[in-house]
Amino acid sequence: MIAWVLTTVAAGLLALAVFQKIVYPYFWDDLIYYLKLRKVGRVTSRRMKNGVITYLDCFVEQTRRIPEKPFIVFEDQVLTYGYVDRRSNKVAQVFRTVGRAKKGDTAALLMSNEPDFICVWFGLSKLGCQVAFLNFNVKSKSLLHCIDSCGAKVLIVGSDLVSSLDEVLSTLQDNGIDLWVVDTSTPHKGVHTLLDKMETASDAPPPAEGPPRTDIMSTFLLIFTSGTTGLPKAAHISHLKAVMCMCFLRLCGATPGDRVYVSMPLYHMSATLLGLGGCIDLGATCVLKRKFSASQFWKDCQKYDVTVFQYIGELCRYLVNQPKVAEETAHRVRIAAGSGLRPDVWREFRRRFGNVRIRESYGLTEASVGFVNYTAEPGPIGRAGYFNKLSLPFEFLKYDPVTYEPVRNDAGRCVKSNRGETGILVAPVTAMNPFLGYAGNRALSEKKLLRDVLREGDVYFNSGDLMLRDHRDFVYFRDRVGDTFRWKGENVATTEVAEVLGGVDFLQDANVYGVSVPGYEGRAGMAAVVLKPDQTLDGEKLYNHLRENLPAYSWPWFLRVQPALDMTETFKQRKRKLVEDGFCPQHVLEPLYFLHASERTYVPLTECLYDDIVSGKVRL
Repeated sequence: MIAWVLTTVAAGLLALAVFQKIVYPYFWDDLIYYLKLRKVGRVTSRRMKNGVITYLDCFVEQTRRIPEKPFIVFEDQVLTYGYVDRRSNKVAQVFRTVGRAKKGDTAALLMSNEPDFICVWFGLSKLGCQVAFLNFNVKSKSLLHCIDSCGAKVLIVGSDLVSSLDEVLSTLQDNGIDLWVVDTSTPHKGVHTLLDKMETASDAPPPAEGPPRTDIMSTFLLIFTSGTTGLPKAAHISHLKAVMCMCFLRLCGATPGDRVYVSMPLYHMSATLLGLGGCIDLGATCVLKRKFSASQFWKDCQKYDVTVFQYIGELCRYLVNQPKVAEETAHRVRIAAGSGLRPDVWREFRRRFGNVRIRESYGLTEASVGFVNYTAEPGPIGRAGYFNKLSLPFEFLKYDPVTYEPVRNDAGRCVKSNRGETGILVAPVTAMNPFLGYAGNRALSEKKLLRDVLREGDVYFNSGDLMLRDHRDFVYFRDRVGDTFRWKGENVATTEVAEVLGGVDFLQDANVYGVSVPGYEGRAGMAAVVLKPDQTLDGEKLYNHLRENLPAYSWPWFLRVQPALDMTETFKQRKRKLVEDGFCPQHVLEPLYFLHASERTYVPLTECLYDDIVSGKVRL
């Protein structure tokens, strides 16, 4: 009798297992990841109960626990947790005694990847300042806009970027900005030097001001993101958001013994909050690279004994397009964590570079919603099953393909998209998932919110990203709505590029958009332009104008010369047809031009040149 019961139970369990494998094959993957999230949440709660509330608190706690462990490895330098703590104290003491930065002020940081980026950032944070990370690619007008919009009272510039002040120095000084350069001397009058003053400064922590505990919902950082309005806008990053980001590497499987290679710009959230923050959370070591180099990458991995690295999709594509080197299989890298990896590159990367676990992900600067693909399935950014929505709620909404606005039913509520259907990703705004908005622009902040979405009174953050959820609950990134496109891992605002093109004396009008190019992630810039009467296209002059006013990733690679721009009845530029036409000479009857980078000019886009671009013979 007992044997019969056991046999029956075993058969039932086997049938249940088979049913689960067929109907919900990723049940255990989803459950294990959910439990891992819960465990991370408990660790964070325990820390907070012990007074470790913020990102900076976590760092200070690690300096007490592992002061002599390497924190930053940069070129030939090795900086321990304790050393970075003491050096950042020196920064804080200088600004407290000599500078004008004080608790509650916003300090803007314009620096390249180097250890002192971190020391200056932490030092200002120890004073209670909100630090704004500036993209070091921005030029004079955009730079002034960024500093003004975030309300910065202090600007700190790296020694290698001091020339950025040439055109804007007088304006900044007229606006009362306290200017500093991370050097011992400077050619600019009225600009303070930091390094010489740090030599004699105390390395003791600055005295605490105000209440001992920080409001975890208050602003910790300001990080600029390109949007549909043209110029960059500064998103408020709360202390809570920063602490949540620190868990990323742990969720990807990293451990305290890992050495994490970070080659992305530190002004990006992914580098500072996910990468560097992930190292602090674990007590791991960050191998910081000044600038990504595809040819040097695997050599660095071997030299610095890298075990984890962060990527964006383009980074991995560069690596698979490199000639083979011995180091690409003689390394200890076991995890690659990032976003934007195309499935074909994903498969080739795994085939060529050994047993590296890829953890594709998706996240937003402004809101706490994200995905991690913790499975071996190439292509998705994550999963959208039952357990996933328990941790960070989200929805996919149907949208109008012309306006990109969510579709609403007769009751005025938004409609959820179905499996296999592309929809707009939205996330509820709650106490644990706040949206703090953009600095200095309430209208733009309000524009990102959707109200009365599923029920009266609810509020959702509109990501502006189009996602597809398939029948297996995998989520795929499809596109970004609005006047932006993504190229070389950066968001490009079409209105900002169009404004710069408007400054060219032979151009009357311009409509900027992104087009797909075979073999490339994202979209390359293209512009439909109208020449002024009796004017011709001067490719060399246009190239020089772009070089002086825009970062390289924003430049239009293709031009389409039209007699007039197509406009809507409300005088908005039409882009959809232009995007569909692309840059093929056989489909576009108007003159086409291509940015020939080596010749520093625009040249006619012939069918032969088009074939070379599409085949990969000519690289962008």
